[in-house]
Amino acid sequence: MQRGSHGLDNSGDSGAGQVRWRRFAVLAVPGIALTAGLGIALAQGALAASFAVSGQQFKVSATSLTGKGFAQYGSVDVNARDELIPVAVTAIKEAELKSLCQSVVTSLPVIGDISLNLTAGQKAPVEATNLFVDATQLSGNAEFTNIEIGRDASTLDKGPEGAQGMQDLFSQQADTIRITDLRQTAWATNAGTFKLSGLNMKVSKGKKECF
Repeated sequence: MQRGSHGLDNSGDSGAGQVRWRRFAVLAVPGIALTAGLGIALAQGALAASFAVSGQQFKVSATSLTGKGFAQYGSVDVNARDELIPVAVTAIKEAELKSLCQSVVTSLPVIGDISLNLTAGQKAPVEATNLFVDATQLSGNAEFTNIEIGRDASTLDKGPEGAQGMQDLFSQQADTIRITDLRQTAWATNAGTFKLSGLNMKVSKGKKECF
């Protein structure tokens, strides 16, 4: 795989905090939805995913995600029909996920709903490097160290190489991140390496999602 919310509650350390992800989306989406901004993104090739995304989103859940080198900024994906899709890119240099679940549901004529479910990391955690996730929804309990909120997206320097957005757009970054009860809906996930311990994949009839 290749390539990549908001009441702050200080907890004694000025470099640590907790952020509500859904509120971050309220700040990020208006900026990336501007027509002029999207035109600039296309001209500069600053699309989040390095491939045309499918017409289906997928869901991901995990009991916990811990990571080093975190960055998040607004961007756009593009599908095979050349339609632009606003996303919030979450980029992490090194990440570990416990009890990972990924699901996607496809509706087919006559057959109906078909679900593809992937699970891993029940014992040893899933490991990823240079992880990029292009998401439209993310929730959970998040904790950061040395977080910077409201940084210009073009100047990000704590995430993986290439984890930068367009100039003048809102972004945030931190030395470390920890999310428990992760729930995420995304268009694309990319990583330099992705180690799935205890991988199990299942295809079944009906709608069976991670959450």
